[in-house]
Amino acid sequence: MGNIYLMSIKPKFAFEIFSGKKKYELRRWIGVPVSPGSIIVVYVSGSVRAIMGEFKVGRVIEGDAKYLWRQLMGIPNAGIDKDDWPYIRNARRALAIEVLDPVLYKHPVKLETLRSIFPGFNPPQSYWLLVEGDPVLELLIRILRRKSGLEK
Repeated sequence: MGNIYLMSIKPKFAFEIFSGKKKYELRRWIGVPVSPGSIIVVYVSGSVRAIMGEFKVGRVIEGDAKYLWRQLMGIPNAGIDKDDWPYIRNARRALAIEVLDPVLYKHPVKLETLRSIFPGFNPPQSYWLLVEGDPVLELLIRILRRKSGLEK
């Protein structure tokens, strides 16, 4: 398995990911590369405010917004539409992350619970790389993954 990231996703797009409709997640470049084979843990923002599940990273397409858009429009059933364009429109560099094997956790964790475990916790604006020893990874994500049958 590759790296594990925690990514904030709006409810509309998270629902599309977990229902299988959205095959690519768009991200503006924040200086943290995402590699194929990694795991994206999904924090659903907005009114949901909870860690809900994860997906495996397939192909990663990088480039400026126009390049990315042209590439995605050439992929049948990518799950990308006009609602996605404003997010990357002015980006000099952006990512299209292929969504593979989306899984909802058996026990989602609400923001209030996260903050009771990790005082001062704030979800990422975009995404974070979770490194070995990170308390969020070790004390929460690994347990959620085990309870969902994704990790031993």
